[in-house]
Parts: sequence; structure tokens; C-alpha cells
Amino acid sequence: MSEMLLPIAGFRLPAAIIAGRPAAARPWFPACRRSAPGPARFRLAAATPYPRAVPDSPDLTPRQRRAAAALLREPAAAVNGLVRLFAAGGYELSLVGGSVRDAFLGRRTGGGDLDLATDARPEQVREIAAGWADTIWETGIEFGTVGLRKGDTVCEITTYRSEEYQPGSRKPGVTYGRSLEADLARRDFTVNAMAAPLPSLELVDPFGGLRDLRARVLRTPGRPEDSFNDDALRMLRAARFAAQLGFAVAPEVAAAMTAMAGRLSVVSAERISAELTKLICSPGPDGPVRGISVLVDTGVAEQVLPEVPRLRLERDEHFRHKDVYQHTLTVLARATTLEPAYGLENDLRVRLAALLHDIGKPKTRRKLPGGRVAFHHHEVVGAVMAAERLTALRFPSAVVSDVSELVALHLRFHGYGEREWTDSAVRRYVRDAGHLLTRLHVLTRADCTTRNTAKAQRLERAYDDLEKRIAVLSVQEELGKIRPDLNGNQIMAILGVPEGPIVGKALRYLLGLRMDHGPLGRERAIHELLGWAAAEGLDVPEPPSEGDAD
Repeated sequence: MSEMLLPIAGFRLPAAIIAGRPAAARPWFPACRRSAPGPARFRLAAATPYPRAVPDSPDLTPRQRRAAAALLREPAAAVNGLVRLFAAGGYELSLVGGSVRDAFLGRRTGGGDLDLATDARPEQVREIAAGWADTIWETGIEFGTVGLRKGDTVCEITTYRSEEYQPGSRKPGVTYGRSLEADLARRDFTVNAMAAPLPSLELVDPFGGLRDLRARVLRTPGRPEDSFNDDALRMLRAARFAAQLGFAVAPEVAAAMTAMAGRLSVVSAERISAELTKLICSPGPDGPVRGISVLVDTGVAEQVLPEVPRLRLERDEHFRHKDVYQHTLTVLARATTLEPAYGLENDLRVRLAALLHDIGKPKTRRKLPGGRVAFHHHEVVGAVMAAERLTALRFPSAVVSDVSELVALHLRFHGYGEREWTDSAVRRYVRDAGHLLTRLHVLTRADCTTRNTAKAQRLERAYDDLEKRIAVLSVQEELGKIRPDLNGNQIMAILGVPEGPIVGKALRYLLGLRMDHGPLGRERAIHELLGWAAAEGLDVPEPPSEGDAD
């Protein structure tokens, strides 16, 4: 395999693909190559409702074809046995979509996942694959997709099809076809509308996907309005691919997204949250910010995360030169940069919290004398709003709870100065953060944004100091395991009360003392418990002798 020589979307292509002309005159990619001086050859994709003249991959020279096939040979090798079974049954089988795109981009997706297309019907796919696959699942069979696993390779095989959402429907109607090119015509973007029939690996690119890979642009095979009408989720996928691949959205695609954003009302919350998760977990720091920007700039965010674009209207009291929306994007980018230092990577909770941490500001905005504004308790309001939005999007309850708590806690550090907090305050900070402490470190540091260099350095030093104090106290007292000095059984024995609310109140009282004063010791804990019980109007027994209540 030749060394990769030409950049495309941040990666490099084999020399053989571009060989055959002087370097200065050679085009970047075969889809734009002219075999001789004069106009490039074009053709219309056959049997498609979206005919469009584009440079056609048959213009490749034999050498370029061999180089392209070499790129695709590695992912195809995992399914050689399956290819023979399909061929024996008289059926076509092709690598399609992301499998082909990522081969040209030099991306290696985890798990050996492959997308395949065939003219065999789903029941025929299931029958053919039964003798090859270790596992078969049929979750998407009603939409023409059969899933397979063979060793470490996971395949999804989809029958050539077209699909369309009817008005008000959340599920597409599926019509099976017999043409690979017609199947490619229904794909979301041209960069995903390429195929490599197996075993020949002869590239099929009727819509200029290679051209658009080089241009780093997302276009639809036909009219974007038709594509989004077929599946409105593609508008979110445009933002997601912009985030993951660093591609721009073509102007006509962005315009269609703006005009048709309301169409997302027919898409299930689960599908929307799945796309948002992929977008927010894109490689940072530019990826998530780019994806969110596409959603906001096109108006799509109004349909799925309306709280975010509303931030554009609010001026931050600390940054009068920029609005809260721009501050939010900065925090999101900083959070993705800080993650690795805390042992986190592509952390959904941190990134959602960074995106949503200030969404309570529009509801809490108050004008102050001198033209300033305040957002008192916006973290409390924002926590409730974040929980409501993420619940509506059907995110897992654990994610909803954690993100909401991070939003509620994100201001706790502000006002901390070096050594101004008591050890009790530090303990409470750790206790309140609980299992989210590491994520709270990331979010808090990311939120300390200012153009004032001296202030920025002061905030960094202050948080460095807080983390050092947490580390020292953690070694001394195991902060993550702080418990009251007496347990529930001991409290019941000392007070002579049964299990119930009184025990819970006593535990909370002793825990507060523990947080304020550190370890109390058994004797002092009993003394404090009896004093509390007397104040509560309980009958206070004599203190137990040493060895009792164990």
C-alpha cells in the first residue's frame, strides 16, 4: 500500500489514487479527475427520484481503481465468508455508507462495525447468514435491517430500499428495491452515498461523495427538502457529522434545515437524544461546539434544545462584551479540553452540564443600578430546567439526575478565596458533590472564563488550593466515605427508640456535626446525640456504659 500523500478532512490518501499527472496539476481525488483535457464526464443516477448530474466514479483510471480498492480491502476482509454465501445464492452485497466514507478518511470505527446493502430481502438475509454469523438480531427487520456478529465484527445488512415519513407519523414506510444506485439516492448525505460491491470493490459514487469529502462539505444526494421530508432526523445528523468530521453544511442544506426544523416533531425523543449524544461526545474541543452552533444557527435547536438559543438574548454580568450563549460555548470547549486531566474522556454528563449550566439565566435576569444585571439562583432554576429538558428527551434517569445536580452545584466554588473556607466548608463541598466531584472539578474550572488575565490566574490558584485541601482532608478523613460517628443501630440502642423517622433525623444531625467538626469520637457523639434528643422533647435515658450499643 502506498504512503498517504494528499490531505482530506485531516487525513491522507494513497499516492496511487492521485498518480498519473504532475503533482501541481493533479486533482485531489478521483471524483474530480479528468482523464483528458476537456469537460469532465457526468451522468444522471439511474432510477432515482432525485436525479442530479455529478462527476462519476467510472472516470477513475485503472490504477486509481486499484488504489481505492486497496483502501476498502481491509474492512471488506472481515466478511469474505459472508460474501461467498450471498454470491452462491445469486445476491449482491456491498459495503456502503460510513464503512466506505471512513475508509477514505482513514478513520477506524470501534468494534469493526460495517454497513452492508443487498438486494436480498430481510428473511433471505437471515437465512443466508444463519450459517456464518455467531449471533443474529432482528431489531430493525421491519425496516429491512438484519444485525449480525461474527467474532469482533458487527454488521448491519439492509435491503435496498426507499423510505418516507407520512405527515404525523413517527415511523417511515419502507419500500424494497433492486437497484444499488437507487438505494444510494435515499442516503442522507453524498459522503454516505458511496458503495463498494463485494468482492470486486469497484467504487460506486453516483452523487459525488468523494468530491464532497475533499471539500469537507455535507450535501444531500438530491434536494435537501426531499431528503429531510423522508427523514427529519437527518437535520440532526447534519449537525452531528459537522461535529464529528469537521465538515461544513452546504448553504442549501442549512437553508432547508431552517425551513423544515418543525418537521422534527414527528421524530421520537429516543432517536433525537441518540443523535445529540453522538454530537455532544464528538472529539473536542471544536467538535461539540461546531455541532451545537449548526443546530442554533439553523434554528433546529429551537425544536430540540430551545433553552440554548435563548441564551443569545442575555448579557452576562461578568462579560458585557459577549452574551451568555457565547460564554456557554466557551465553557463547553474548555470542559472537553480539561476532561483528560481528570481521567475523563468524551464525558456525556460533563458536556451536557457545560451546555446547560446557565439555562436558568433568562428566567432569573434582574436589572441592577448602574446598568448591571444579576441572575440570582439561576443555578437552582437551571437545574430544574435541565432535568425537565433531558427527561423530555428520554435521556437515562441517571444522566438526568447527575447533569441536574452538576448544574445546581456549579456556582458553589465562587466566592472561595485561598484558605477562606473552613475545613467544614470543604467537607460539605465534597459531601454534596458525592460521586460527581471529579466532574464538578471539570465544570467549575471550565466556567472560570475571563479576559482579565490577573483574575483568571487568581481563580486558577484558588481552585488549585481547594483541590489540594480536598486531597489532604481525603487522606486524613476519607472524605468520600464520611458517615456519622454513630450508626442507626447504635442510635436506636442509645435512645431506646424503634426504627423510624427519629433515627433518620438523628443521623442527619450527627452527620452535620461530623462535617462541621471532623471525627467526634464515640463519647462526644453520644453526648451530642443525647443533647439533641432532649431538645427534640424525647425522653433521654442515661448514657450507656462503655461497650453498650455496639
